[in-house]
Amino acid sequence: MRTPAVVLLLALTLAACSPSTPPSPGSAAAASPVQTGPTPSPTSTVAPSTAPTATASPLTLADAKSCPATKPVKAPADIGDLLFGYTSAFGNSDLWVGGLGENGMILADSRMLESDGSIGWKFGWWRIAPGTLTITGRRLDAPAPPARASVPEGYGPEGFQASGVSFPTEGCWEITGSVGGSTLTFVTFVLRT
Repeated sequence: MRTPAVVLLLALTLAACSPSTPPSPGSAAAASPVQTGPTPSPTSTVAPSTAPTATASPLTLADAKSCPATKPVKAPADIGDLLFGYTSAFGNSDLWVGGLGENGMILADSRMLESDGSIGWKFGWWRIAPGTLTITGRRLDAPAPPARASVPEGYGPEGFQASGVSFPTEGCWEITGSVGGSTLTFVTFVLRT
């Protein structure tokens, strides 16, 4: 009883894999089923992408040497542990950021990978100058889409501000936080571990 179903399935599979029209008797396909010349290039009506692409070879810790990563310090005592990541921070008279990672490197394990393959990292910010925090980021060592930032509302105009940054690729990244007319820029090396 099973044999007719198997035969039917096999016949349908073979029919689907066969050309829709048989070659004419004098055609090259009828004379030789194997193509002996160079394969013609397919033509495409789709324009080539101008979007930046990621680095072809995977990055390693050795690549971090070429990235001028910002060396983090401990946040000032008046900010202290009010800033997330205060032991690995960087700042100026108007703005501080915490959570830079040891030696300014973000070593992201699988928990930091987002569904689209990007690397998510949380930074704490301390706003001395009042205003709304905006964050931008660009890769320095290769073409890549810009980093994406999430700055949730509800923290008021100054003091602590949580944030998340999604890095589309590994590499050497420059991140700039802005509040009012004040900016703070740091560089970090991002690597999947």
